[in-house]
Amino acid sequence: MNWRDYHEATKHSVESLMRTRRGLDWANMPDPFRHYEGVPVIDLPADPPSPQIPALAVLQGASGTTPVSNGPAFLSQLLFYSAAISASKRVPSTGDSYALRVNPSSGNLHPTEFHFVTRGLKQWPDGIYHYDPSRHMAEQRGRGTFETTMAACPASIVFILTSIAWREAWKYGERAYRYCLLDIGHAWQALALSARAIGCKTSAFGGFVDDEIARLYRPNLDEWPMLMVSLNGESIPVGDSDTGTTVWFGGQANPLSNETFAQPLIDGVHFATVQSSSKSRGSPSAEPAPTGSDVIALPPAGSSTRSFGEIVRMRRSALDFLGGTQSISLAVLSAILRSGAERLSADFASTRFVQLYLYAHRVAGLRPGIYRFWAKCDELEQVKIGDQRVAAAALSLGQDLAGNACVAFSMVGDLEGAAGTFGDRGYRYVHFEAGAIGQRLYLAAEALGLGATGIGAFYDDEVHCHLNLMPKQGQVVYHFAIGYPVPDPRISVSRESQGITG
Repeated sequence: MNWRDYHEATKHSVESLMRTRRGLDWANMPDPFRHYEGVPVIDLPADPPSPQIPALAVLQGASGTTPVSNGPAFLSQLLFYSAAISASKRVPSTGDSYALRVNPSSGNLHPTEFHFVTRGLKQWPDGIYHYDPSRHMAEQRGRGTFETTMAACPASIVFILTSIAWREAWKYGERAYRYCLLDIGHAWQALALSARAIGCKTSAFGGFVDDEIARLYRPNLDEWPMLMVSLNGESIPVGDSDTGTTVWFGGQANPLSNETFAQPLIDGVHFATVQSSSKSRGSPSAEPAPTGSDVIALPPAGSSTRSFGEIVRMRRSALDFLGGTQSISLAVLSAILRSGAERLSADFASTRFVQLYLYAHRVAGLRPGIYRFWAKCDELEQVKIGDQRVAAAALSLGQDLAGNACVAFSMVGDLEGAAGTFGDRGYRYVHFEAGAIGQRLYLAAEALGLGATGIGAFYDDEVHCHLNLMPKQGQVVYHFAIGYPVPDPRISVSRESQGITG
């Protein structure tokens, strides 16, 4: 199997959905929280300071500062604004509630786990840790000095983001690997932006040797290492490194379901994208430029002073949008698009592989229709004119929110170009980039008084046809929608729902 086989096999169509229709085994639903039992657990201080820098400023490249003076407070702040529980939602029919987190996830299933390695962090023991968002605590899997694969880029903190495919496959079947990759992109940017808001720089590394990372950091066998993110910066409170004996605690991972079921396509594509050496292939091609004559220059971007800390804790995935006649301005759209266009800091991101296509439903100053966004020159290229609300909803598997939004998006990935540069590994990178853009769109929308939601389900080939895409122009990998959200009275925010126990 290669990435093409998997991608073709997991495309949605009316026929494929009828063929794979099945009910959900709620009794076997995976536990959304991973615990490594039998290891020391270190509390992260409650109520870490909220980054006051405006969220849009962070999205546009500005860096904030952190007032904390030691490692525990620093890690608490970093994770509270990137991976922690932010609210809970109650199910009216049963009275049960479930957690919502700062970083979004397909179906709120959260396949991504945050592991991290520390070295020389003030008042924090060197070692390997797993973050438990259900308690806002760090599970210490090993203490002492542990090798990293990034000797050329030393860092006080290195995160290893892993993915548990079963959490998504329980609901979404073989297509779930796509969602796992998108979720890694969201988690990566949630972490990178939180770090920037408190004064750090990050670099992401996807070109590691999978087996080597699994050997060094020993995640449970159902967790696949996907991305490494290093943190550097003067705001990190640095102390002396441990000089004591290195100890491996390990821990026993909790089982997530009573039963798990094999997903041959997911296993096949994952192992096709596994890398046995750190050497990349080829070189990225140059980014294209607009070719049409109907081009619209974007106006200056709208502004917002809402703080980063407030925005990330308030962010939710909208269940639907109000529709009607209320519109957004072209300046607001400009701010949203520019927030998603910033260069990403990663070893695979020298060229952008994802192109945004917009379904403009209600944007004041912009005729309804489909537009292609050209980030390099800050322009919209007209693709199709006319009301797209019905089409956008229909292409997103009939989900009304794609039509009720003020603007919806198709993210089109150059999968062939990525594969030409990185081999099958490039399939991961395109989805990481799409998820990263999605995270940025979420925060920009929230900062501007709007709501957003990611949409992983769409009729792939019908989207290509509707956008008049030629095969060499890429394939759709993610849908997204932004508008005025319908209020959800089931959501509540409390100290307990945020993982705060102190």
